Amino acid sequence: MAAAPCRNSFGISANLDGSSRFLYRKLEFSAVNFPPNVEFSRLGFYPSLMCKEYGGHVHCSSNTDGQTNEEVLTPVLDMIDNPMNLKNLSLKELKQLADDIRTELSILSKTNKSFRPSLSAVELTVAIHHVFNAPVDKIVWDIEDQTYPHQLLTGRRARLNKSGQTNGLSSYACRNEYDPFGTGHGCSSISSGLGMAVARDIKGKKDRIVSVISNETTMAGQVYEAMSNAGYLDSNLVVILNDRHHASNPKLDQAPKASINAVSSTLSKLQSSQFFRKFREVAKVLTKRIGRGMHEWAAKIDEYARGMVGPTGSTLFEELGLYYIGPVDGHNIEDLLCVLHEVASLDSMGPVLVHVVTKEEYAVEDNQTGKVSKDVIEGPFTIESGPIRSRPLTYSDHFVNALITESEIDDDIVVVHAGMGMETPFRALKDKLGDRFFDVGIAEQHAVTFSAGLSCGGLKPFCVIPASFLQRAYDQVVHDVDRQKIPVRFVLTSAGLVGSDGAAHSGAFDITFMSCLPNMIVMAPSDEIELARMVSTAADIEDRPVCLRYPRGAIASLDPSLYLREPIEVGRGRLLLEGKDIALLGFGSMVHNCLRAHAVLAHMGIDITVADARFCKPLDMKLVRMLCKNHKFLITVEEGSIGGFGAHVAQFISLDGLLDAGIKWRPITLPDNYIEAAQPNEQLAAAGLTGNHIAATALNLLGRTRDALLLMC
Repeated sequence: MAAAPCRNSFGISANLDGSSRFLYRKLEFSAVNFPPNVEFSRLGFYPSLMCKEYGGHVHCSSNTDGQTNEEVLTPVLDMIDNPMNLKNLSLKELKQLADDIRTELSILSKTNKSFRPSLSAVELTVAIHHVFNAPVDKIVWDIEDQTYPHQLLTGRRARLNKSGQTNGLSSYACRNEYDPFGTGHGCSSISSGLGMAVARDIKGKKDRIVSVISNETTMAGQVYEAMSNAGYLDSNLVVILNDRHHASNPKLDQAPKASINAVSSTLSKLQSSQFFRKFREVAKVLTKRIGRGMHEWAAKIDEYARGMVGPTGSTLFEELGLYYIGPVDGHNIEDLLCVLHEVASLDSMGPVLVHVVTKEEYAVEDNQTGKVSKDVIEGPFTIESGPIRSRPLTYSDHFVNALITESEIDDDIVVVHAGMGMETPFRALKDKLGDRFFDVGIAEQHAVTFSAGLSCGGLKPFCVIPASFLQRAYDQVVHDVDRQKIPVRFVLTSAGLVGSDGAAHSGAFDITFMSCLPNMIVMAPSDEIELARMVSTAADIEDRPVCLRYPRGAIASLDPSLYLREPIEVGRGRLLLEGKDIALLGFGSMVHNCLRAHAVLAHMGIDITVADARFCKPLDMKLVRMLCKNHKFLITVEEGSIGGFGAHVAQFISLDGLLDAGIKWRPITLPDNYIEAAQPNEQLAAAGLTGNHIAATALNLLGRTRDALLLMC
């Protein structure tokens, strides 16, 4: 063994270990001259990746004191360009690859993406790609948060480092060579995988279909609908349940977990073995031939025996028609490979469910680079998830404060929370309300009808759901709430564009699909004071449903001491600034961008009016009529899709004859396309919703096209 240090005047050093298999056997060095005062964040010297035996590199990083520290190496991951590179790796190299991926995710966690769920699926992803032959075999994932190891192994490592940025990995929801079906809000992988399996059988193909689901999404009914249909159709399908021991219900978290030990490992291997499966099939044939109820009797014994050795609830999958295998240690690559190889080798097996037990907290073991701390691995903090003292206040913070105030006045107020994950402010609300707070997880359909039942029982439910997740429960909103005029108070968080979470979590359509319902009141605050007043307004409405939407992110930073319990008259907007040339009518958070446009146009000598609609439905007809009669031009601005607030204004001014009277109207909405992940200001610019875009629209109406173009340059 030989080690040689290399240093220079810039403080860059490299320690070369002659015994390392990841270094060139014949080293060649070249000198590089850097300018003075140069700053280095990360230097990588990469040899060719054509041969895995020479896949080493050196990383150097600078500290504030000018000295350098060696960053964590990922030698095996650096050799992976696509899943085929995994086929010839040894078990030891596969384990090292898993450690490399977990280390890489710890580095990527410095961005605003959440990588914690992916940490549980690292070894599982490595095993899947080692056994199955993607993209020939189809691998379908349920939620994006588990797919980052998969993306690292399928040639998207560089783009993943730009996740959440313009021109980066904009959205995993897009289909591509290695992703035959995009992820949305979960629950879809078994349904889509079954569809692919049936299509494969009809076309006479032999590829294998693997659907990976999370235990979080098993709360939704679609999962069980798909399993039941899979059992009936009996097509070959591999379903892998990644059980992360995570549940939104505290009682479920305290329930007994599937234990992993030598006995369970042996039984899982036995259940997946070809010998056992063939023996079981032969036994079925023989008992059917014997008759006299022998087959039913043998099936009951089989189910009872497998239920005795399996974890609690394992027989449910058998009842749905899936052959259950597990539990399997999701961090033991050797066990995973053994089970998956057996499952993949069977030509005719019907649907199979492999129960894999994992942990998010599973960390990289101590090695030459040191142990990665849990604090680093746990992932980033976002505005909504960070501690209150370390982040700016958000709309959710003020909503929670206002609702706590209302709940202290009215004991009938209860909260039903649905969706994946929970923002920090709602955890405080949960602690405050105690038994009057119900978190149902990713079960939005149940949340809506459950809220309707609470209302029928004499309570005042606030149903808190992210705007995009309410799409999953629209039928319940229509028939279980609006059609019956049941006073459920819908609070839609993350309404509008959501930055790095992209189109999958963007609340673009709620204004449209909620305001078209005959009995629904739809309102949106322009600031935190208006938000608090609208909470009071919603609490006082007891004869019909209400929808209150507000955006993600920081508040307008007004003085919270100005808050008073002062409900707003339903259907009443407000005039903020009065001018004469053009009227801007904003809805919700876009009111502030209208004020920015006013400031821009004021410097150009243009006097405009700015009004806050407050309500999309019922519309303030008096305010709209006044704006149309006193101005030649009316511009409506909303952070929602076509067919929303602007459509309601257009409907009114056309039926009221205001269009015939000469008013020229222009709507500004989200464009008719999905806006993928980017920084919030970049998304608003792409959507044409910034203050400058609004001002440019006004200039075009006034015939000042050149000024409008200069403003956008």
